[in-house]
Amino acid sequence: MLSILITAIKVIFLLGFLIFIHEGGHFLVAKLCKVTVNEFAIGFGPTIWKSKNTKTQYALRLIPLGGFVSMEGEEERSEAEGSFSKTSVPKRIAIVLAGGMINIVFGLLVYFCLVSAVGENVSKKIESLEPEYGAIKAGIMVGDEVVSINGKKIHQKQDITDIMEKSEGKPVTIQVKRNGELMDYTVEPKTIMGKDTGIYLGVEGDNLTTQIVALYPSSPAEKQGIQIGDVILKINGKEVNNNPYEVVSLINEAQTNTITFTLKRKEEIKEITVEANVSYTYLLGISFEKAENNFANNIYYGFWNTVDFSTSIIENLKMLFTGKVSTNQLMGPIGISGMVAKTKGIEDFIYLVALISLSLGVTNLLPFPPLDGGKVVIYVIEAIRKKPMQEKTEMNIQMLGFAILIGLTIFVTYHDIIRIL
Repeated sequence: MLSILITAIKVIFLLGFLIFIHEGGHFLVAKLCKVTVNEFAIGFGPTIWKSKNTKTQYALRLIPLGGFVSMEGEEERSEAEGSFSKTSVPKRIAIVLAGGMINIVFGLLVYFCLVSAVGENVSKKIESLEPEYGAIKAGIMVGDEVVSINGKKIHQKQDITDIMEKSEGKPVTIQVKRNGELMDYTVEPKTIMGKDTGIYLGVEGDNLTTQIVALYPSSPAEKQGIQIGDVILKINGKEVNNNPYEVVSLINEAQTNTITFTLKRKEEIKEITVEANVSYTYLLGISFEKAENNFANNIYYGFWNTVDFSTSIIENLKMLFTGKVSTNQLMGPIGISGMVAKTKGIEDFIYLVALISLSLGVTNLLPFPPLDGGKVVIYVIEAIRKKPMQEKTEMNIQMLGFAILIGLTIFVTYHDIIRIL
């Protein structure tokens, strides 16, 4: 009971605070643009507290899962002084963009501070080389510092991983620094074959589990009827002992691509056979030294980690719109609550705050009504036409978008509940 209460407090704080700074962004820019704000509220439903000055009512409402800034002339056009609808297009765009932008900036700043404070970074200096791999065969030596690969500057180890994923096993040109001198080597990566069924397992430190937490859309596992929440008991008849690493090992060691899963689904035992896809990993045979834990290194690696973090959010959105990530993997307040419940310690919680803040900001700026990005599109059209869209047409567009958003929310909530059950 206590853990449920603590989780509820953490969820309310997380969502309430992120909504507060989002709406605060709209509010502050509206004030700077001299637009009249009638109400600044956190939450929805009945008002439990309010305070009013000469122009603006500040309110706290019962349901802490939203908020709003009500501006004069925003919902219905007004000729009154300080009306949002009478403000110039650039100012309206600035007001609308402010909420999402402050979430993005806040998320990146929190993540940067977190990774910079932790200071557990991997340098670009080579600590060891695997025998019989391409790097040592090419002449690269322990102590060399990797500068670039195929002409692309390397800032951190993740850059190397990304380049190798795209190399398709072709030779790469690695530039290293040795005793202050730059040297180029052509390295042929070692190709490691693996088998991919499209399942994602839950791994939480010491609490190992073989429960399937996600499925890649249109993957072999999904096509054969394996479901999120299924628990893997055996692979090709061999016990996995609730160890996700054993699952990966048994799949990759299978003599053929045909994988038989023995699963527990609620109280039922099922056997499902899947034809795995073959995947490849391209390795150089290089291990890197841990970076020295000092202020300059922490700031340097913190910055590039943050760049990678923000890029991954955008890439995930691209994958969603191109169908590479299924919509049933989206998460709403219930799913977020589940993630909050699984956080261990302040570091995990702060990371989640940064992730959700950045995701909230980027999502809000998508060009889809009634999101902030959709409103910006309408104002840009107005600027091009040099006259506002008919009020009724604008309202219909917003209402249609709102209806679709409500439908998506119900869909996401349903899948959140299914994952929990």
